[in-house]
Amino acid sequence: MSIKRIARHLVQHHWRAKQIFPPKVLTRIEQAIRRGEATHSGQVRFVVEGALDGRPLFRNQPARERALDVFSHLRVWDTAHNNGVLIYLLLADRDVEIVADRGIDAKVGTQGWENICRAMEAEFGSGQFERGVIGGIEAVSRELAQHFPPQGSRPNELPDAPVVM
Repeated sequence: MSIKRIARHLVQHHWRAKQIFPPKVLTRIEQAIRRGEATHSGQVRFVVEGALDGRPLFRNQPARERALDVFSHLRVWDTAHNNGVLIYLLLADRDVEIVADRGIDAKVGTQGWENICRAMEAEFGSGQFERGVIGGIEAVSRELAQHFPPQGSRPNELPDAPVVM
């Protein structure tokens, strides 16, 4: 366990996420998800967590493992066509993870998701958090549109609003 990582998480904590993602930015992210979902039959969720605390932090939980927990907790896996996608940002680590349900994951693959994550992280590195998130949502939506085009009536199975933890 890295002392630097613990310190970074304790110092940045949750206020940082609310500072970088104020309500107006969260509204634009929600609109980007809604626009994207109009082009495919998948479901996209965005979650930003300012920092880990308590047990996840002190057992040195990696961002990927935390993203899997959030994916399960928010029931992103519970879609009719197994095509839910979670974009998870652990702000203290500036680490983006994409967790996709098996229907879409089998089509895009690990490298496809990694490319989207790295592009988002590059934007974050230059302080462009909103642009990075919306660009990531658009890239995920392009993948979903390619593999799961819209068909018939498409109920919105998951909320579009971003989650700030």
